Amino acid sequence: MGKVEAIIKSEIVRLAKREIRKISAPLGRDVRALKGTVSQLRRTVLALERFTALQKRESEKKISFEATPEEVGASRLSPRLIRSLRKRLGISQRELARLTGVTPLAVYQWETGTFKPKKEKKAILVGLRKLGRRDARKLLEERKAGQKEKKVSGSKGKAKRKPSRK
Repeated sequence: MGKVEAIIKSEIVRLAKREIRKISAPLGRDVRALKGTVSQLRRTVLALERFTALQKRESEKKISFEATPEEVGASRLSPRLIRSLRKRLGISQRELARLTGVTPLAVYQWETGTFKPKKEKKAILVGLRKLGRRDARKLLEERKAGQKEKKVSGSKGKAKRKPSRK
């Protein structure tokens, strides 16, 4: 009788394991898929947190290109140095003029040596030496946006006058 009992018991165990496998195999696949999804979401959230932290740091860091009076006094600005500064920043004469607040003709005259920049413009040029290409581009974008806002606000207040008939 002991053999029949052992055989029945082993058969019941085998069938129970088979049934459990039928139920748990799809669940295991689902669990693995969900773990992969959670892992991917974690990486995405981490990347987004890093990106927002970088954006926050960049927005807090205000680009300033001011130079101290000592730096201005000690600096030399030859036409060649002005041209090389402009080339290093990767900007045109027109863009340098926009950054310094002068006309493109003035920048041309600085680079040819016809005129030298005045003290306040020299301070701006010395401050521009501290910037890199990205900072210069960002500063130009800010200036362009500021000029567009001024143009829009300036044109709203003016009323058009009709010509008088005589």
